[in-house]
Amino acid sequence: MCTGITFDIKEFALLDGPGIRTTVFLKGCPLRCPWCHNPEGLLPEPQILHGAAGDRMVGQEHTAAALAALLNRQIPILASNEGGITFSGGEPLMQADFLLAVLRHLDPVHVLLDTSGYGDAALFAQVVAAVDHVYFDLKIMDAVLHRRVVGADNQLILANLDLLATSGTPFTIRIPLVPGVTDTEGNLDLLAAHIASLSAHPPIQLLPYNRAAGGKYAACGAAFHPEYDEAQPGKPRLALFHAHHLEATVA
Repeated sequence: MCTGITFDIKEFALLDGPGIRTTVFLKGCPLRCPWCHNPEGLLPEPQILHGAAGDRMVGQEHTAAALAALLNRQIPILASNEGGITFSGGEPLMQADFLLAVLRHLDPVHVLLDTSGYGDAALFAQVVAAVDHVYFDLKIMDAVLHRRVVGADNQLILANLDLLATSGTPFTIRIPLVPGVTDTEGNLDLLAAHIASLSAHPPIQLLPYNRAAGGKYAACGAAFHPEYDEAQPGKPRLALFHAHHLEATVA
């Protein structure tokens, strides 16, 4: 029996894809982005969060059939509002087998994968083939800086991006504008050049920095000490993308 762990299921989500959606947040992430605003999704196992209102357990185990049955009950209203279901995280590829099992049980509906692209290439290809759209996050182009800031190399991410570009599945690239880290002219120019080199040129969404990012860390028993100035506005530098004939907007 295939089981997986979620840390949230958000109904009536309006920012996780087209239309009204239900977003399923799968627990566990191999990356450690210092600006992550879902720290309760980093560990793969359930955990206790210690908040002002008391302790609560975060992380619920589901069978694939049971989660799909829950989602299937919502599909009529989602479909009638041009929406669907989004699988996010954490990193959904850490539970790729479970995700594929859930997708096999789902009734017809628009499905979106929100991913960092860091996962097994063969499983990534299977998931991409089973969904209708992919939100693919890119952060830092330089491999050494990526490893230092995020905690892992970006070689696998870029290889999976190449795979996605040739898959035929529609996708959008999303870049978080972290002040002084991802929004530098050098980084964004390198990202733009790499995206322009792909076999398909997707739309690009530049995401303003979420200043609420640090709010949950204490509850998770972790410290939030960003090595950048949160007060500085992220710089989208749209002209860098337009110079490469890419469609880029600030989300």
